[in-house]
Amino acid sequence: MEFMCIAGLISIIAGYIIDLIFGDPRTVPHPVVAIGKLVSFCTDRLLCQDSGAKEKRRNGIFMVVIVECACIAVPFCILYLAYRLHLVAGIVIEGIMCWQILAAKSLKTESTKVETALYNNNIEEARFNVSMIVGRDTANLDAEGITKAAVETVAENSSDGVIAPLFYMLFGGAVAGFLYKGINTMDSMAGYKNEKYIDFGRAAAKLDDIANFIPARISALLMVVSAFILGYDAANAWKIFLRDRYKSTSPNAGQTEAACAGALGIELLGDAYYFGKLVKKPSIGDALRDIEPCGIHKANKLMYCMEFLMVVFIIVLRLGVYFAIN
Repeated sequence: MEFMCIAGLISIIAGYIIDLIFGDPRTVPHPVVAIGKLVSFCTDRLLCQDSGAKEKRRNGIFMVVIVECACIAVPFCILYLAYRLHLVAGIVIEGIMCWQILAAKSLKTESTKVETALYNNNIEEARFNVSMIVGRDTANLDAEGITKAAVETVAENSSDGVIAPLFYMLFGGAVAGFLYKGINTMDSMAGYKNEKYIDFGRAAAKLDDIANFIPARISALLMVVSAFILGYDAANAWKIFLRDRYKSTSPNAGQTEAACAGALGIELLGDAYYFGKLVKKPSIGDALRDIEPCGIHKANKLMYCMEFLMVVFIIVLRLGVYFAIN
């Protein structure tokens, strides 16, 4: 038990460091891509537009069960065999898995492409780059709208792509991390509230809300602390977090979006187009300053600081458990 506690900790730290340096190399097969293909496979075979709402919801539950069973069974079997072979082999394989679960470097890389295009006054390239990381329609966004969209996705994914995976890895290592990634991937692919997915994706969307409830709030608190460390407006981050965190249509996304808006002194959210339809949204934060491309860089700095604090917390907690056992 104590050896597995330390082995798991080493794997998490290794995954964190590797992601920090390399991100997601496109030449390396990524398990999240495989999860996405499984979700697409299930959707193609289980979602029939002619079915009634009840049948769509039932089939959506089937998809959740199939995907989550695969996300648990595959990494568990691989790690079981690896650790049976040798402790070092297990640590290496689990470290690689932890690396592939985290998305900090890729989030920073993709959002920085948007920032660079904006600084080069290349609006078309900026629109294309931001379309790769957000779900809204981007064809008609101006520079401010593009920047706002990029900052929002960094703020939201600071939780979804970084802190939440670390939270689950804290308790169950890479297996729990992939369990979460399965939930998050299903929600991102089928959790839409449009006519096609409103019933079929309901189970995935609700499960994602539940899975992110605690991590989203931890992420917001870490963002406030990070704002203080980085010299941003931590007091305003806390104020806007308390005031606006439930203004988002998502019970979780608004947590970090509100803290980020407050830390940077800008206004986020507001109305946006999705699949050609205008979606009315309240604004989060106060427009104390203009939204500028540098806000993307600042949001990324907040994300990296949050991740570091979370890893430190995991180290302290895991070592505390280890010494308590011994």
